[in-house]
Order: sequence, then structure tokens, then C-alpha cells
Amino acid sequence: MDRPRYQRIASPVGDLYIAANREAIIALGYARNWPAFRPTLGDAAEASSPLLRECEKQLREYFDGDRKVFELPLSFTGTPFQRKVWNALLTLPWGSTCSYAELAKKVGSPRAWRAVGSANGANPISIIAPCHRVIASDGSLAGYGGGQSVKRTLLRLEGVDIGQAGSRLSPG
Repeated sequence: MDRPRYQRIASPVGDLYIAANREAIIALGYARNWPAFRPTLGDAAEASSPLLRECEKQLREYFDGDRKVFELPLSFTGTPFQRKVWNALLTLPWGSTCSYAELAKKVGSPRAWRAVGSANGANPISIIAPCHRVIASDGSLAGYGGGQSVKRTLLRLEGVDIGQAGSRLSPG
């Protein structure tokens, strides 16, 4: 496999696209965002590969509640700061949340919570690099590339207590 490959899969939160090069997953995103993201993959071919099939299998296990940690090679393309944020996302445990301010502290830039939010929004490997676990300091869900309803669904799937209104996390 010389050039990247990608495939579309159905999921409980809508269709997803997964892309991989020979060594690693390089993208995982929502169908609604795919037209804008697709050009960044260059000459990628729509075709499966063993790595894409393994990613699909692990995603199905995640959505079935049988997987809490993904075991896939990942390759992030972005600025050094973005890569630092995306790698920090990988340390957020299943079923937990973290504020943008807390994530900024975690990456050693405590005042850069807005920049962390921007990096989070540009995350090329959604779900696996769990940007859905990052919320506002006041407990509100804040934005999400897949949409707030998808973010809410993913957090509920992980057992996070979402408040009645669905826009704030319940205390405790």
C-alpha cells in the first residue's frame, strides 16, 4: 500500500470515514465533515486494508461497550502544539471528562485553553483521540466536530452522567 487508503463505515453516530497509510491510522472523521477533509489526504484510494479492518473492528467493539482502550498505531499531522494536544487526548481515560483549561495545564500551557480548544477542534482522529471528552470549565459540553448530539451520545456510551437538559454535566 503506497498511498493512503480510506473506507466508510456505518456506526451508531452516523457514517464515519477512516484513513490509514501503511503504518498507522491518519484520520477518523464524520461523514458530514468529510468533503472538507478529503482533500487533505491527497491521492488516497477508497479501498480497505488490514489496518482499516482492524480499526473498524475496534470501533464496533467500542460502540458495543466491549472496548475502552484502542490499540492502533496513530499518526498525527499538525503543528507541534496540535500534536502535543492530540497526544494528551490519548491519556484521557474512558468514561472521564476534562476541561479545556485542565488540558491546557496538562500540555504545559495553562493559559492556552483557547489554543487547546482550536487544536481539539482540528483533531484528525476523532473518537480514538477522544476530543469528545473535553468540556467547558462550567461543565457544559461545548462544541464538537460531530455535533453536540454525537458528543452527548459518546459520553453517555462511556457512562458519563449527562444532566437532564443534556447541555451540562451533572455534578459528581
